[in-house]
Amino acid sequence: MTNPHKELDFLSDSTESTSTRFVTFIGASLKRFDLAITTTNRFYGKKLVTDLQNGKTAILGTDDLEEEGYLEHVYNLEEEEADELKSFLYQVVGDPYFTD
Repeated sequence: MTNPHKELDFLSDSTESTSTRFVTFIGASLKRFDLAITTTNRFYGKKLVTDLQNGKTAILGTDDLEEEGYLEHVYNLEEEEADELKSFLYQVVGDPYFTD
């Protein structure tokens, strides 16, 4: 029997301590949001935002929140629901930073 891992070419493999905030809220649309927001040293200061109901995760910074239709696409939301999510996320995600 051959080793199935023999063919893998790892480009990165690291472990780090992260911080995760779990938040549940309901807006005027009555859409319930169950989110896990993970802060990590990766992704240029952006947050990993996971919708715990559908399992979809996006790497988000304020630049992503300003992109029209992005939250609707990623999380499969109606416009009003996306506006509620965006309003909350502006409070928790930061501006991306880039290093040389």
